[in-house]
Amino acid sequence: LLRICDRGEVVAEIPNRQLADRAPLYDRPVARPSELDEIQQLSLFGLSAPAELGNTWLDLLSTPVVASKRWVYRQYDHMVRTNTVVLPGLGAGVIRIKGTDRALVFSVDGNGRHCYLDPAEGGRLAVAEAARNVACAGATPIGATNCLNFGNPERPEIMWQFVQAVDGIAEACRALEIPITGGNVSLYNETDGQAIYPTPVLGVVGVLDDVNNVLTRVFPGPDREIVLLGHPPGALAGSEYLKMVHGLVRGRPAPVDLDRERALQTLLVEAAAGQWIGSAHDCAEGGLAVAVAECCVEGSAVGARIDVPEMMESDDGFGAVRAFFGEAPSRVVVSVTSGTRDSLLGRARDLSVPASVIGRTGGETISLALSGEPVAEIGLDDAEQAWGQGLTRPFGK
Repeated sequence: LLRICDRGEVVAEIPNRQLADRAPLYDRPVARPSELDEIQQLSLFGLSAPAELGNTWLDLLSTPVVASKRWVYRQYDHMVRTNTVVLPGLGAGVIRIKGTDRALVFSVDGNGRHCYLDPAEGGRLAVAEAARNVACAGATPIGATNCLNFGNPERPEIMWQFVQAVDGIAEACRALEIPITGGNVSLYNETDGQAIYPTPVLGVVGVLDDVNNVLTRVFPGPDREIVLLGHPPGALAGSEYLKMVHGLVRGRPAPVDLDRERALQTLLVEAAAGQWIGSAHDCAEGGLAVAVAECCVEGSAVGARIDVPEMMESDDGFGAVRAFFGEAPSRVVVSVTSGTRDSLLGRARDLSVPASVIGRTGGETISLALSGEPVAEIGLDDAEQAWGQGLTRPFGK
């Protein structure tokens, strides 16, 4: 029993189990939003792909979702107790465990647009991305927490979003064997009756057995081969590109295959431990083009040349846009030397993780080509300025 006393007199008591596995459960009415079928449809008919993808690329790098957050994290001390191994902005957070060779690795991720378009898939994607970012640092994910941000649950369609998202989170956590250790819920987030996007945010912690093997997102230098792990094709549904360029939040986000996701994360952890790769960065908002650019700026200052095959016939003019700005889960950009490439590619085959060499680091520009045809090229300085000032420019900083 949990017993509460006032001056020695029992004023309240409750069985412990009523606060744990026998706690009361909400059973609010739920209803699938009536507009969901319509917003899950995406047609590019009537839309035109940008004529100059270089400018689109820079614009994507400067959106608040993608741009550097250093204006925020430089306003507080991130070196408290001198345990910080990886500085903010270079990937997952890494904190050493003093007296050992081990470190704790943290990542926090969530995408409200994905959850708005498909709440269950959005929940799965949030777990997968947070765990993937931990694995990109070389660590094995061991636990998760969450912050579930939703509108008014008294509205059946909002409660439906909540239930679907929680089910998706639970499914992904079971598949990836990552227990939820706790969490937080923020409800009734509305303005003038308009709810925020349903936004589950997942925090995942992992253990890195040897801190000397930690990885960041930045390319370590020139003359490294760039390898894309995972399935190359991206989708425009729910993408940062679609929102920024066409003002649309539509379609169904590309689903995550949790078995493939787990295999990818296993490969990343093994590759870090074997020192086969020099960097790792997942493809998220903005797609492959943004991921590669982020590997080149702040802490790297090395260019890259990318050439990927066209994976599908496209007569709508969006082939290059899909290839470089499309978004899909379970994709990671890594860098290797010629001496470690075969070890990585061989283990990728063992785990059935697609892996292909798509480019090389070097130079002072970042260029994209599709099946040998040049698509876009931007300067390192331009990329750094767009990405580095994107968050502060709207505030006149």
